[in-house]
Amino acid sequence: MIYSYTVDGLAMADPVNPRIKLRANTSASLVEVPGDGKQLWEIQNVPHGKVEINYIPSKVLNDQTRDVRVYTPPGYDPAAATTYPILYLLHGDNDTQAGWTDVGRANYIFDNLIAQKKAVPMVVVMPFGHAVPRGQANNNPVFEKYLLEDVLPVVEKSYKIASGRENRGIVGYSMGGGQALSIGLSHVDLFSAVGGFSPAIPGNMENTYKALWDNPADTNARLQTFYFACGKGDSLFRASEQLDAMLTSKNIHHTFSPSEGYHNFINWRKYLGEVTPMLFQRKGKE
Repeated sequence: MIYSYTVDGLAMADPVNPRIKLRANTSASLVEVPGDGKQLWEIQNVPHGKVEINYIPSKVLNDQTRDVRVYTPPGYDPAAATTYPILYLLHGDNDTQAGWTDVGRANYIFDNLIAQKKAVPMVVVMPFGHAVPRGQANNNPVFEKYLLEDVLPVVEKSYKIASGRENRGIVGYSMGGGQALSIGLSHVDLFSAVGGFSPAIPGNMENTYKALWDNPADTNARLQTFYFACGKGDSLFRASEQLDAMLTSKNIHHTFSPSEGYHNFINWRKYLGEVTPMLFQRKGKE
């Protein structure tokens, strides 16, 4: 849970709590009630991957240089012949590229699932999702261009990435969930796995992606994983229900995972743990 104090009208972090949640605008404090230590997001005695910071200049963003976090799985060796599938993991509104590791503990989730042999070892890319200053219009189209033209080519050249769309996925939460759905469904030539956690679902999905829904056999072959989830107490839950109903009516294979709870990392960690074992599992030739 995150919280802050309001002092003279200004929101500020708790000055005596060392755990800070950095955000795109302002910061807040973190408090977490631990479980029994067996949760997927807890650090366990298993082999661990690494999280690296890459500094990537962007032509799309007027030569800005932004840092992109990249997780590499246990045993990753840049000198070896082994190649890996790649997942683009996006954050929500007012979060940063560090959110998925600092709070979501995504690296521990991947470590633990790989150790349990429930997930394929993969490289995971976490970029900053605010391509324009937060609150300005047109963020998502600019971010899509930034991701596809700046981040994707550099990262996939720098790391040992397996070729082909069947080895590329994109998922995210909230704003990032909407970005993942929009980018993934607009580019099924690039992505075989698409997912959203409590996603800010783009409007008019039925008409925007009509070509996909009108050809379910081809779409089902291309989207080897199509997953979205939302808490029943979340204000975005109804939109996910409606998307589920529409996809079902169109005979589009997908997984909708409704849960209890709200719009927070309690659920997003859980959803990442659910979708990761589905990724890059071969279901036959396309």
